[in-house]
Amino acid sequence: MSNQLKYDKILDALQELLVNKKLQTISVSEIAQTAGMGKGSLYYYFPSKDAIFEALIQRNYEKPLETAKNLASQTHISPFTRMAMIFQACTYSSSEFLKQRVPAAADIQEDAFLHHKYMNHLISELKPVLAEIIRQGIESDEIHFDAPAALAEIVLIVLTVKLDNTLLPSSPEEMEETLHGLISLLEKGTGIPHGALNYLTI
Repeated sequence: MSNQLKYDKILDALQELLVNKKLQTISVSEIAQTAGMGKGSLYYYFPSKDAIFEALIQRNYEKPLETAKNLASQTHISPFTRMAMIFQACTYSSSEFLKQRVPAAADIQEDAFLHHKYMNHLISELKPVLAEIIRQGIESDEIHFDAPAALAEIVLIVLTVKLDNTLLPSSPEEMEETLHGLISLLEKGTGIPHGALNYLTI
């Protein structure tokens, strides 16, 4: 069995265990046993249970995030289109996360921990990409704002918290209204042409 297959089996094992157990109650030994390998072999790939969980988050959402990361270099595409595509990647990644939420995570503390890990990963991965696209738009005089990294962070925090829909549960209509409000603020605060981001929907 290749190293990649063993690596994936470890992640598969943790995901399987999370269906019926809380993360804090799962041991490294259980993960190794479920993956069909010894505990020592598991440590060859991961130094800790937390590292396995971090890798599981990354794997589950790597496709939309990888697509988003590639956008920064696509300067032939307008910055507005690329910004909207980043937002779409964020939306898609959030929907994938919500579909994979596990019954065992109904515990408030466990649920909060899982959401914190997920949102931290999503924001930290997308922030430099979105900031670079905004910076390119500023350089081409299409966006008027002097703090691209701050703007990227603000937008991503609003999106991830709203799309996660647990901190302040909302109906689809309320989420759509918030999204349109965010777009309106971006247009008025940065000079983005009206309607440039309008094809973004939840």
